[in-house]
Amino acid sequence: MAGHFIEFQDVSKSFDDHRVLEGVRFHVDAGETLVILGRSGAGKSVTLAHIMGFLKPDAGRVWVAGEDITDYDEAQLTRIRKKVTMVFQSGALFDSLTIFENVAFPLRERGGWNEANIEEIVGGLLKLLEIHELADALPSELSTGMKRAAAIARALAAQPEAILYDEPTTMVDPLMAQHIENLMERLKQQLRLTSVVVTHDTRLAKKVGDKVVFLDAGHATFFASVEELSACTNPLIQEFLLEDEIPSALS
Repeated sequence: MAGHFIEFQDVSKSFDDHRVLEGVRFHVDAGETLVILGRSGAGKSVTLAHIMGFLKPDAGRVWVAGEDITDYDEAQLTRIRKKVTMVFQSGALFDSLTIFENVAFPLRERGGWNEANIEEIVGGLLKLLEIHELADALPSELSTGMKRAAAIARALAAQPEAILYDEPTTMVDPLMAQHIENLMERLKQQLRLTSVVVTHDTRLAKKVGDKVVFLDAGHATFFASVEELSACTNPLIQEFLLEDEIPSALS
């Protein structure tokens, strides 16, 4: 068993002739939050897909929940996915179900809960994510940011050991982005779940991250604590940080 909850050991991945990941190494310990930074096309979302087992590496090993999942079949991956859940950019909510029913879905799927238990758990999660008043709404009635909050509540209802966020503050207005950042920080402090956050938002990285891996053209050019990020002398990283500070200052 690996000593880390999630670990990439020299992971490489190509699609046809395009190399997306090249010898990527990093790890996340239980209870830590890792932020994956990088420009579009750097391999961030592909990295998440490897953690979930949606993709398999061409080379290297992927460890999740302390297990080498590289060669796992779908049945074995299903067991791992009960421990690790993902919040997609789209939210991936069921359009025909209310927000309450969306959040209740993982509880009903797993079984073992009566309706009173489900109502209590879902109500608590909706209050925690500050969307209790939206319990009877349909996803189509919600803003992108509110959908993200509902998707996080549903992910937490599955009672995972780890949660993965794919660009949680992308395509939302600045006020909603700050609200989601605050929610994620609160969840980090209260629940202490192992988390991986894919983002281009350095403000979010500094707010919730313990460690940062910076991907550039599929290479992990930086892997250290979030405090060390600003002091990094890599010109690519300094340029990225400067570019991100400009829109933040204007918002």
